[in-house]
Amino acid sequence: MTWTEVADLSAPVVLVPVGSFEQHGPHLPLDTDTRIAEALCNELQSLLNIDSVIAPSIGVAASGEHNGFPGTLSIGTPTTAALLVEIARSADWARGVVFVNGHGGNADALAAASRTLHDEGRAVLFWSPTADTTDDAHAGFTETSVMLYLASELVNMDAAERGNVRAVSALAEQLRRDGVRAVSDNGVLGDPRHANPADGERIFQRWLDDLAATCRRIWPEPS
Repeated sequence: MTWTEVADLSAPVVLVPVGSFEQHGPHLPLDTDTRIAEALCNELQSLLNIDSVIAPSIGVAASGEHNGFPGTLSIGTPTTAALLVEIARSADWARGVVFVNGHGGNADALAAASRTLHDEGRAVLFWSPTADTTDDAHAGFTETSVMLYLASELVNMDAAERGNVRAVSALAEQLRRDGVRAVSDNGVLGDPRHANPADGERIFQRWLDDLAATCRRIWPEPS
């Protein structure tokens, strides 16, 4: 789009996909989180009855817990938080900004940016997928099923392996201290072997419904 095309919109909301570039086991691509965030933004835009635009994706963020796996890139939590803050500050021409996050490791950066931006009185929403009792943590059944639904050609199910299936709450301290490699040699937290696109569609729709409902509460649609 040109700036004049954006100016012709009626106070659009800016949708920002926030992902990562990190290992997702031997079967999923490094940009899995970014692809999921982008898909959510694309579907959200079609559901909202207010003007919106989709910003360039944040494809490298806070992935330090995946250091030690080839391919992983990270800019750390403080830099990620600063990036989110500056993007929101630069969007004063918009009604508000929605950061659609696909990576759990960005949580601390999102929280820090949220505090700063809300203290400044800015209209921002930081959203991450809602958890379910059947969801696993990383590159397991949940993410693999969603990717089979969104982009099955990028999923190598022949390489899918069971990882560490203990609850993340039980692993949290070691994950923070030593990273994923210390608890999972293959980088998987969960078991992707029975992942399927039908469950992926159900999970994705659950996330999308929650995201759309949250946006509508903040920016009510015209009656």
